[in-house]
Amino acid sequence: MGCIGYGSGDALVRTAFRGLSAFPLTPIRDDAVDEGAFAGLVERLAAAGVDSITALGSTGSYAYLSPAERARVTRLAVGHAAGIPVFAGVSALRTSQVLAYAEQAQEAGAAGLLLAPMRYQPLSDDEVFTLFEDLTRHASVPVILYDNPATTGFSFTTELYARIAALPGIGSIKIPGVPADPGEAAKRVAEIRAVVPAHVTIGVSGDAFAAAGLSAGCDAWYSVIGGTVPVAAQRIVRALDEGEQERARAESDRLAPLWDLFASCGGSLRVVAAMAEELGLVHRPCLPAPLQGLGEEQRERLRAVMAALGLDR
Repeated sequence: MGCIGYGSGDALVRTAFRGLSAFPLTPIRDDAVDEGAFAGLVERLAAAGVDSITALGSTGSYAYLSPAERARVTRLAVGHAAGIPVFAGVSALRTSQVLAYAEQAQEAGAAGLLLAPMRYQPLSDDEVFTLFEDLTRHASVPVILYDNPATTGFSFTTELYARIAALPGIGSIKIPGVPADPGEAAKRVAEIRAVVPAHVTIGVSGDAFAAAGLSAGCDAWYSVIGGTVPVAAQRIVRALDEGEQERARAESDRLAPLWDLFASCGGSLRVVAAMAEELGLVHRPCLPAPLQGLGEEQRERLRAVMAALGLDR
């Protein structure tokens, strides 16, 4: 990729943990995983040619699924990904559960494991480090450090990034959004890059910050919209492939009404779920109870945004 550089290290890390990683929903119907709809979402991503697919991220509602459902989702993702690398979320409250999820994900053919430090009681840095140490000791595929304080309530320091990234088996760090100012964004990414091994990639999340993060030196975009409308996300990545940072920022700015919806609706999950419903990709409602989808007023606003952006087809 043009503006997304390649580092040294393991071949899988050099290839799989870069570019656009699409995070599909795990649609629920009648209180069970809608396997047909999920397979269709994965096939849609494969047809679009995303660089990787991450199942069971926050967009994939991993925390709401049983062990059997998680295992089935990973198998479906791998089976319908047409050879595109699949990463699987393995987060859980107990270390033993994380290791069990990791084992079943690896048996299903996952190319990487995504781990966020779930918590009910507050976690210390040492406890989180030990969690990653235990997982990397047992895993046979690379691990993605998932920093998502909005859902976990745990915030990583740069120093903790460094400690965990030094563990054998860490392939990537999924960071929250970078500052909007290009100079500050570059400074933040450089600060992280300076303390992690060269083979560990840095991936930006928070879709509104993707263009800024990739332009600032991030290697990957772990994308919510990429899991439902991958072509819109690819326009940003392709602009950067071609060295056109201004075009990438323009593509991101064009999607600002969508980013505004994410902010006003309490996050991205309910919005992308409604998008998938409006596109006929999943049954309505598709979220696990007690989560509820957008209200009709919000949905009307979403329909207008999708039509204006050409995302309604």
